[in-house]
Amino acid sequence: MNYAKIADAYEKIEATTKRLEMTDLLVELLKNTPKDLINKVVYLTQGKLYPDFEGIEIGVAERLAIKALARASGRGEKEIEADLQKSGDIGGTAQNLLSKKRQSMLFAQKALTVQRVYEVLDKMAKTSGSGAVDTKMSLLAGLLSDATPQEAKYIMRTVTGNLRVGIADMTVLDALAIAYGGGKENRELIERAYNISSDLGRVANVVAEKGLEGIKRFQVSVFEPIRPMLGERLASPEEILDKLGGKCVAEYKYDGERIQLHKKGDKVVLFSRRLEKISSQYPDAVDLVKENVVAEEAILEGECVAMDLETGEMRPFQELMHRRRKYGIAEAISDYPVSLFMFDALYVDGKDYTQEPFQKRRKALESALKENIRLTPAKQVLVRNAKQLEEFFEEAIEDGCEGLMCKSVGKDSVYQAGARGWQWIKYKRDYKSEMTDTVDLVVVGAFYGRGKRAGNYGALLLAAYNKKQDTFETVTKCGTGFTDKDLAEIPKMMQKHKVPKKHSRVLSTLEADVWFEPTVVLEVLGAEITLSPIHMCAMDSIRKGSGLAIRFPRFTGKYRTDKAAEDATTSTEIVEMYQSQLKQISQS
Repeated sequence: MNYAKIADAYEKIEATTKRLEMTDLLVELLKNTPKDLINKVVYLTQGKLYPDFEGIEIGVAERLAIKALARASGRGEKEIEADLQKSGDIGGTAQNLLSKKRQSMLFAQKALTVQRVYEVLDKMAKTSGSGAVDTKMSLLAGLLSDATPQEAKYIMRTVTGNLRVGIADMTVLDALAIAYGGGKENRELIERAYNISSDLGRVANVVAEKGLEGIKRFQVSVFEPIRPMLGERLASPEEILDKLGGKCVAEYKYDGERIQLHKKGDKVVLFSRRLEKISSQYPDAVDLVKENVVAEEAILEGECVAMDLETGEMRPFQELMHRRRKYGIAEAISDYPVSLFMFDALYVDGKDYTQEPFQKRRKALESALKENIRLTPAKQVLVRNAKQLEEFFEEAIEDGCEGLMCKSVGKDSVYQAGARGWQWIKYKRDYKSEMTDTVDLVVVGAFYGRGKRAGNYGALLLAAYNKKQDTFETVTKCGTGFTDKDLAEIPKMMQKHKVPKKHSRVLSTLEADVWFEPTVVLEVLGAEITLSPIHMCAMDSIRKGSGLAIRFPRFTGKYRTDKAAEDATTSTEIVEMYQSQLKQISQS
């Protein structure tokens, strides 16, 4: 299969903002892809070579890409940099310069195949050590020398980690369902396979080769992380119990880093909430798992919490940030020790528990652990009334937790991988007052500053995530809470996410000075949520012609690097917070 087919499809997809049209174009590409290549085409469409949890990135910096393009095009680096300054897109610059390529080639170009492009990019990703930079540059220049201008555009974007096509995972799932799964109505089955494997390429292989029957037999596998289940939020014990049928398990909500541990024999891998391997940050936690998880094979979830081992007190989440460094881990282990509080069992010794009710999963969790003060099941109680729930909440706060996670005990309380639902409900103290709870919002645009902020961004345009539509809806402009350092660093941080026009997944009536791919998540605190004729968040859900907006937003200083854009606060949550706020006002 020629790579030109992929490049042509990407060009057409990039040219449209219509979701259905994007899906149709992707369906056509997948149908025309040989089945033995479909995983590679899916990965490339995601802008990667492997699922994220493998941790393999091509890792080409812009400077290296410029050098490779100079070698392939015969142009000087300064000329390339000047064009890049105008275009803001290394792919567009490659296309432009190769279109004007000087006719001094000694050999005819070879047509690029998908196999060759993938293999060369794979070799680049796996090249390390002495001479790695030169090797990567030579490999990339070789590809570009044989690439058409259009092919070069998408190769360069792929290697620099910014494909800009606008295809999200949910669109790929829709396309797979239509192309190989009998229709879009079967998307849910294919999505479940993705949610329990986090590997869209493997899912594509199975559905292409074996159809829906193969998808129905899709199994949980140790060392393939399961996409985490998420909770909704409510403001009072009465509302929570009413939603959960009059009783629930209330469980400490620890102020730590959520982990998913995978164990098989003596091998242990820890994954973050974003399904990145973080075992190297927590070697002491790995040892705790080896010593205290008695199951031979297991996939368990919990919170990794910073601890004062002398007093037994939990320490704030921020102290875990010291564990993110590459060096000095031994000192960090000594200065910032951790404990693990486990709250779910997804797989134990050959049995998939994701379709079992919560209390059965809890029993499996307890049987998989050996009692240890630093690796233990999360503290919980079964509650049947608001007074019990409030008392346990006070106990959790006293013990240093954020609050409670209230969990359904019904027969349908299965583990909803990759979903946010009402089986789990967060209860935190700050939900009781007017927007004292923070929200996690996605940066989708920026406005240039004035006065002291001239030359920097004066405010960021932030959005909530609409899971149903797979879009990002603007909810506020935020220009408060940023330090001088933030103001200097944010333009640099956002540079690689810049796009020339509003992203196809962003809904906004505002015209930002700069647009970004929805990737970066910031924590924000506002004064209140109001109806807005300008912002698109939950448009028409409360009143026709109005969305919801956060008034007087302030950046808390917390960059949510642990969250993907799709993990941000949802439009539905903003609606619920607005309605809860109205109840609070009417009751006060």
